[in-house]
Amino acid sequence: MNWNPCLLAGALAAFSGGVQAQAMDPLQVRSMAASCATCHGTQGVAQAGNESLAGVNKDELLKKMLDFKTGKKPATIMHQLSKGYSDEQLAALAAYFSALKK
Repeated sequence: MNWNPCLLAGALAAFSGGVQAQAMDPLQVRSMAASCATCHGTQGVAQAGNESLAGVNKDELLKKMLDFKTGKKPATIMHQLSKGYSDEQLAALAAYFSALKK
């Protein structure tokens, strides 16, 4: 995978509101995002039948991930996966994916 470090840094710097993200290591965020590729595709562009994350509004994506984590939004697997991340990590992932091109 070819990740753009400037894009990642910009996404993290641009994050504001809701859950406040502290400076996270861009490589850590990239590694976390890579684990999403199985279902959501590399660079956040999924194959048919799965949801693409690239370019999605970061606040909407964060809300969805937090709703999976708390059980407000039903899922087959995301409710379990999201529990493995802190709210700060979910916010960093939302900012990362929102900054990617659709």
